Amino acid sequence: MPKRVLQGTVVSDKADKTVVVLIERKVAHPVYGKIIRRSKKYHAHDEGNTVKAGDQVRIEECAPISKLKTWKVIGGAAGAAPAKEGSNS
Repeated sequence: MPKRVLQGTVVSDKADKTVVVLIERKVAHPVYGKIIRRSKKYHAHDEGNTVKAGDQVRIEECAPISKLKTWKVIGGAAGAAPAKEGSNS
């Protein structure tokens, strides 16, 4: 069975090797049908303390690391393009 992969925004990086990632999803209301946002926060393992608050990251399901951590960061700053070098003429 493949591991689940989610994409979200880092809301906290204060703990050592742990980040809190906010995942938002859009669902239809069961009665009215209006699209509403639902969100959940996940604690994810960040081995190198590389991602910071506000970064877009991808997290992947893994074996339990601690009581709250069963996810690990697999990609940081999704969609961020590297700076181009060259002349400005």
